[in-house]
Amino acid sequence: MLPPLLHHSGFRRFFTGRAISLLGSSMAPVALAFAVLDAAHGRAADLGTVLAVRMLPLLALLLLGGAVADRLPRRTVLLTTHLGAGLSQGAAAALLLTGHYALGPFAALEFLNGALTAFTSPALRGVLPELVPNDRLRPANALLGMAANGSKLFGPPLAGLLVAGVGPGWAVALDALSYLPAAYLLARLPAGPARSRPTALRTDLREGWTVLRRTRWVWWTTWSFCATNLLLVGPWQILGPQLAGPALWGTLLAARGAGLLLADTAAYRLAPRRLLATGQLAGLLLPLPLLALGLRAPVPWLFAAALASGLGLALSATAWNTSVQEHLPHDVLSRVSANADTLSYLAIPLGQLACAPLTTRLGAPALAATAALAQAALTLLPLLSPAVRHLPHRPATPAPAPA
Repeated sequence: MLPPLLHHSGFRRFFTGRAISLLGSSMAPVALAFAVLDAAHGRAADLGTVLAVRMLPLLALLLLGGAVADRLPRRTVLLTTHLGAGLSQGAAAALLLTGHYALGPFAALEFLNGALTAFTSPALRGVLPELVPNDRLRPANALLGMAANGSKLFGPPLAGLLVAGVGPGWAVALDALSYLPAAYLLARLPAGPARSRPTALRTDLREGWTVLRRTRWVWWTTWSFCATNLLLVGPWQILGPQLAGPALWGTLLAARGAGLLLADTAAYRLAPRRLLATGQLAGLLLPLPLLALGLRAPVPWLFAAALASGLGLALSATAWNTSVQEHLPHDVLSRVSANADTLSYLAIPLGQLACAPLTTRLGAPALAATAALAQAALTLLPLLSPAVRHLPHRPATPAPAPA
């Protein structure tokens, strides 16, 4: 039986479109990696360039994307970016399939794809409150989390089969095609409220930062996410495979994925009175597998820690997404989300770059354990703020913007 939310035509179309698009996007990293290495005759430098130019415009344009999503109808923004991403990825697939790959044109297309993502993400965060009432935002976010995490489990293996069976170019082409049905479903969404913003774009950008800085619970949780990305992402991606080994590393990733799906199922049904505080406490589960690797824990403990980490990550994400959608004014929601995401994303490369010299100085096990413990301490820090501890779940109307 379908969840009740999927009987609502607007949300059902949005959910179906997102599920299709997410499956295609989850295939893209595997498909692109093998496509570039194959077309460039194994030159790793080409792959590094392509991945970098895809990420740079996302960081550079995310704030602008938030301002645009608060100015224009979000359905229009999403429809435009999905069609643009389908065309750019389709052109990249055409270069591969026709044997005309060259680093310059291919990198330019991936740069365009990254730029479009900068406009997509803030609009996605803001469009959900236009489709479902406030008291259904948590289960709606949980269902979207199931789609996102399910795609991460099934997309990469599917891409691997396509790469092995018909070639990486066709896998990239399938990713491009996934945007078309998603765009069709987005085009059938309700138009959403009209928003007229006579202010200058610079004023809009400044207002998004001001609201983030003055809304205490947003400010504290954003810096907590920055600390998590700084201390966990690099050590997990770089030290995790070294400390676990190939076979165990794959098992830990699978256990973490299972935890993500279990948490989304729980978040669909459970409604704590203090959702944001609950999500912040769930963040204490995130560093457990890194801590267990650093302490050389037995395999069963490592498996349990990875499962718990997936639970914590999904619960924390659902709590954050629901809280900003419930409490922030809809006309500033995309800008605040873009500011918070930018701060969080910038911490990732800093942590990755610091990982190698710190490993040389401390050793991989000691660095893994230290980073995990530091992240746990900084996750607890926002709970010292009453604004985080006491933020209620499911208010009747969005809170007004701070003065």
